[in-house]
Amino acid sequence: MKIKPLADRVLILPAPAEEKTVGGIIIPDTAKEKPLKGEVVAVGQGTKEEDMVLKVGDQVLYGKYAGTELEVEGKNYLIMRQSDVVAVLG
Repeated sequence: MKIKPLADRVLILPAPAEEKTVGGIIIPDTAKEKPLKGEVVAVGQGTKEEDMVLKVGDQVLYGKYAGTELEVEGKNYLIMRQSDVVAVLG
């Protein structure tokens, strides 16, 4: 399945959550921090008011509660507005 975001939306593949241990105890998946960075895998065309400045392959940071989660072919993605992305890592 191929996903093409519309307007000013981008599709992001979140970076995997980091493994954390506390005194030798491994923290379960349900208690892991949600990653706040990821890779842009698809972009929309932008809008008349806002050009699309993000491009496929950009490594980005986004807000903790940004985007809508979706699962496609066993992978988890986030789809969000370009304005929800706070920085491009470079």
